[in-house]
Amino acid sequence: MPKISNVYLDKKRKTWYFVASLGFDESGKRLQHWERGFKTQKEAKDAYDRYMNDFSKSAVKINSTMSYKEFYDTYFEPDYKRSVKKRTYENRISSMRIHFAYFYNTKLKDINAPMMKKWQNGLAENYSNAYIRNIYGLFQKSLDLAVKLGLLNKNVAKQVGNVKKQKKKIDFWTQKEFEKVISTFDISDYYEHYTFIIIWLLFMTGLRLGEAQALEWTDINFEDKTLTVSKSMYYKSANEFYVTEPKTRAGNRTIALDDVTISYLAEWKSVQGRNVVSKYVLSYNGLPTNKSTTKHIIERHSKLAGVHTIKTHALRHSHASLLISLGENAIVVRDRLGHEDVETTLGTYGHLYPNTNKEVAKKLNNLISVQKDDTIKRNFISNQFVKNRQSGCNNISLDCEEKEWDS
Repeated sequence: MPKISNVYLDKKRKTWYFVASLGFDESGKRLQHWERGFKTQKEAKDAYDRYMNDFSKSAVKINSTMSYKEFYDTYFEPDYKRSVKKRTYENRISSMRIHFAYFYNTKLKDINAPMMKKWQNGLAENYSNAYIRNIYGLFQKSLDLAVKLGLLNKNVAKQVGNVKKQKKKIDFWTQKEFEKVISTFDISDYYEHYTFIIIWLLFMTGLRLGEAQALEWTDINFEDKTLTVSKSMYYKSANEFYVTEPKTRAGNRTIALDDVTISYLAEWKSVQGRNVVSKYVLSYNGLPTNKSTTKHIIERHSKLAGVHTIKTHALRHSHASLLISLGENAIVVRDRLGHEDVETTLGTYGHLYPNTNKEVAKKLNNLISVQKDDTIKRNFISNQFVKNRQSGCNNISLDCEEKEWDS
C-alpha cells in the first residue's frame, strides 16, 4: 500500500489516523492536530485534507500575538546561521539586526505592503541599489520561513517586490594611473615595501582581497612562475581570522605570473624573511594583512600621485581592464579572475570592449573576393513583375503572363 504523507496506520487498533502540523505558537511550541479511528487510508486522507482546508482560513489567528522580533530571534536568525557559511553569517548579521529592527515592534501578521514599501524607500535614501537588494532579499527570506512554519499565509515581501537592479559602474585605475601611484612608494622602507607588494600583486593578478590575505609562500611556484589560489580568508581581527574555501568553485585556479612580478615577490620574500617569520606572502609582522590596510594604502598613495581614489576591489577591476586593453578575450579574463562562467565576466566588463564591433568590421573589409564566373551557363531568373513590365504589360494578369511566356 503506497505511503501517504501525514496519514498513518495504528497497528494495534488496525485503524488509520492523521497528524496535521500547524506551525508553532508564540512560545515556540509545535502545534499539531490528531484524529483517529478511520477504517481506510483514503478516509483518513480525505479527513486530513478537509481539516487543513478549514484550518488555513484561520491559521494566522493562532499566532496573532507573535512580534517580528520574537520570530526573528527564535526562528530566523538561528536557522540562517545554520544554513550559510560562518563567513557569510558574520558579514550579514549586523546589517540584518540594524535594518530588520524597523519591524521589531510589529506583530508578524500585521506586516503589510505599504509598510514594506515605506521601509524600502527609506533604505533608498541612504544606501546603494545593490545593498538594498541584498537586505530586502534577506528580509524576504525571513518571511519565507514564517510561511513555511505556518506563521503566515503569504509572503508580503514577494508581493511588493525588490528594487530594480541597476547596472553598477565599474571603477578602476588605468595603466598610466597605476604607474603614477606605484611610483610614490619607497621600498627601501620595510613597511612601504610591504604596502608596495600588496598593491602590485592585487593589480597584476586580479586576486580578491580574501584570496590575497590567505596566500602562502607555498602557493607560489618561482620556477614555473605561477600562483595557486585554493583558499580565501575571513579576517575579523588580528585575533580572529580563519581560512575558508574560495568564493566559487572556479575560484580554485592557477595564475601565470609575469617575470617582473616573480622578481618582486622573490625580493619581498628575502626582505620579509630578514624581519619576521611568516607563511603568509602579504605580512610584515607574521600575521595576515588586515583587510583595512589596503584601503589606507590606496587613499595615501592615490593622493600623493594625484590620482582618483578607488576601493580595494577596484584593483581587481583594474586588472581586468588591463587585460582587455591588451586585447585579451573574455575567456582569458574569466580564467584569471576565477569567474564561474563567461557570462559573469561579460556582464561585468563587457562595456570595456567599446571598439570590438568596429575592429571586427575593419577586419571584414575586402576579406571576401567577389569575381564573376562567366563559364557558368545560367537560366534566366527574375521577378514576375519585372518580366511583365519589360513586356509592356501594365497589370499582372493571366493573359499578360501567357503573352510573356508565349513570346
